[in-house]
Amino acid sequence: MIEPIWTPTRQRVAESNLTAFMTVVNERLQRDLRSYDELHAFSIREPGQFWSLVAEFCGVQFDVAPATALKPGRTMASARFFPAARLNAARTLLAAPDSALAIISLREDGQRREMTFGELRSLVSRLTQAMRAAGVGVGDRVASLCPSVPETVAAMLATLAVGAVWAACSPEYGVAGTLDRIGQISPKLLFAADGYLHGGVAHDLTAKAGQIARSLPSLAATVLMPLLDADARMDGALALEDFVESHRAGAIDFVSVPFDQPAFILFSSGTTGAPKCIVHGAGGPLLENLKAHKLQFDVKPGDRVYFPCTTGWMVWNVMTFALGCGASIVLYDGSAFHPDVDRLVQHTADEKVTLARWAARYVDRLAKEGVRPADTYDLSALKTLMCNGSVFAADAYEYVYSKVKRDVHLISPSGGTDSFGSLVSSNPTGPVWAGEIQCRALGFAVDVFDANGQPLRGRPGELVITQPFPSMPLHYLNDPDGERMRSTYFDVFPQAWRHGDWAEITEHNGIVIHGRSDATLNAKGIRIGTSEIYRQLAEVPEVAESVVVAQDWDGDTRVVLFVRLRPGLTLDSSLEQRLRARLRENLSPRHVPKKILQVQDIPVTITGKVSESAVREAIHGRPPQNASALANPEALAHFAPALHQDLARP
Repeated sequence: MIEPIWTPTRQRVAESNLTAFMTVVNERLQRDLRSYDELHAFSIREPGQFWSLVAEFCGVQFDVAPATALKPGRTMASARFFPAARLNAARTLLAAPDSALAIISLREDGQRREMTFGELRSLVSRLTQAMRAAGVGVGDRVASLCPSVPETVAAMLATLAVGAVWAACSPEYGVAGTLDRIGQISPKLLFAADGYLHGGVAHDLTAKAGQIARSLPSLAATVLMPLLDADARMDGALALEDFVESHRAGAIDFVSVPFDQPAFILFSSGTTGAPKCIVHGAGGPLLENLKAHKLQFDVKPGDRVYFPCTTGWMVWNVMTFALGCGASIVLYDGSAFHPDVDRLVQHTADEKVTLARWAARYVDRLAKEGVRPADTYDLSALKTLMCNGSVFAADAYEYVYSKVKRDVHLISPSGGTDSFGSLVSSNPTGPVWAGEIQCRALGFAVDVFDANGQPLRGRPGELVITQPFPSMPLHYLNDPDGERMRSTYFDVFPQAWRHGDWAEITEHNGIVIHGRSDATLNAKGIRIGTSEIYRQLAEVPEVAESVVVAQDWDGDTRVVLFVRLRPGLTLDSSLEQRLRARLRENLSPRHVPKKILQVQDIPVTITGKVSESAVREAIHGRPPQNASALANPEALAHFAPALHQDLARP
């Protein structure tokens, strides 16, 4: 585009947290920073000064003040932030006044609840006492098999408060998928819900949770959250109210722990290899995500933050850190599409949400079905709309600004479970260019490298981080010599973190993510990102969903495209030719697949991402090693080579 699609007003820039923070930096350190790019350069050039000021500006409560912000290491992974500091993350997250609204809880069946910070603190207080009585202490692991409800937030905060380690597994996983994850961590305590709602169906969890609990010999106790049936019971489990019954609410006894004390275990969602148990510290995720909410997303006290997603995903954890800004979080237990496709839009309007996250695939669905939220809903409170989870194309930006809201800060940050935050993010004081992520996140030395480790501009390459950052994983569980972690991030560039994204830095200093680098396609010697193809197919009304992969062929690879069409449609020669012509004319001849085949379903992960790796394995007759990460593993049957004779033909 010649012009940005949105530019903030002068008033919005002046009133932003980022402008206030830049003023603090300038006054405290006698600097003259005047732009986001200058602030970012400072954050990379002087990381110790930057992160110290971030901690102060964001209200991180230290029990022992940090004398040093950064202790460099021999390698990037061995650097330590705030090595002498002690804190408890839950104390900072629960610091708002008693009367302030902490949580709005929505359920698919229409149930709505509110919880103030005072009420949340009371529940956390009772839970911490009960957890200690059950023998849970510093370093113990607490597992969750619960949906997004206030009790789950309280259980997470109580876990942090006693110095234990929180590990949530999405309740949608089956028994095997759950044990693949929490079976590795030997939890001492398990929180399990009696069920959850999705798509108009109440899914009972008691039998599954009971089987899982019996398979975990490390458990000292199992606590059942009766969410669907107040009288629900499970053999061997205490109901939540019984668990806390003998404990009265009072001042919370927060355990003081080191900055890098283990506090979270996040599970990788990939579909190859056993799920990685990624251990994160107490301080790094807190500091990074308070920075993100305050400076990148411009969250302020009284704002309402709505990230509808499953509790096992990093995004859910990120949302909870908005509590540390004095904001309210809006939870949702249910389907984004039930009873109608605009359910999340309705929530955003009804709850006067100021920062909403609608997954990129959700926005694509709204656009394809012709939904025009601006004509139907009052979105006047919405200041910032986050659309990510997969690549967000330029035409989707156009849809948001023309059909959703003209004056909204549209952001599409990208990071992941590994970094517990966004590596490339948003700038509330700068313009938005359609199809581009605005900027590199503050405190992240992000670059794009070619195969020789040299920086690239204007061309795609590997997204890397060249300096330490606070929310780096501490280690992987069951990886005693660190080899698995080193091979994941530092195998290609020993002195730089290779994130696994195929990315490009634009002329505006923005970033375009072209897809996962391990899913890029080698077309006639040229690597291309799959997102380029998906962006074009999103404009074809007959195509509901697509996945493109490389097939081993004749000593090389060739590109194969699978499409799921609208109900009742068939991939005939006319439509196939239109697809080929569109890709050839709008991209290049090398983007045109050798084969285009129709399927009835496409596998996606529980976090909603199309799983190219699972499809790639399936077309070669190999089962994915981690099919439990898929929301619909039955879809793999549609890619069996026996069903597609064309896969064996030139």
